[in-house]
Amino acid sequence: MAGTVYPILPGALAIYAAFFAYGLCITFEPFGWVFWTLQTLIVVALFVADYAVSAWGVKRYGGSKASIIGSTIGLILGPFVIPAFGLIIGPFVGAVIGELFVVQEWKHVTKVGFGSLVGLLSSVVVKVILQSIMIVLFIIWLVV
Repeated sequence: MAGTVYPILPGALAIYAAFFAYGLCITFEPFGWVFWTLQTLIVVALFVADYAVSAWGVKRYGGSKASIIGSTIGLILGPFVIPAFGLIIGPFVGAVIGELFVVQEWKHVTKVGFGSLVGLLSSVVVKVILQSIMIVLFIIWLVV
């Protein structure tokens, strides 16, 4: 679940690949089309949630399209530019810079930056829940 807090890492795909590796090494017998369809839908939902929930946070705090784009760019580039803290600083700085192109009022701009952090943390919570559901479904399919 490292991809949950570090969006560059493919957390959901790694879990999905682990299920597939289990099938190759042990057996695919307990997993039918319903299992694979559910897992695929969850993976798609995770990819959408990763960016949509972050964008929601920016928008909720009054951000423009420019700040949403800036936050997304910061989310992707931040961890590379500042490895330890880039995940948190990147979306904030990206949203602030993006919003500065639209509104020059510092109070509003920092509020939008804070919204990017709210969106990021909300995205992490959603991803933890969905990835946990993936794992629980796997265990249920093995036991039942």
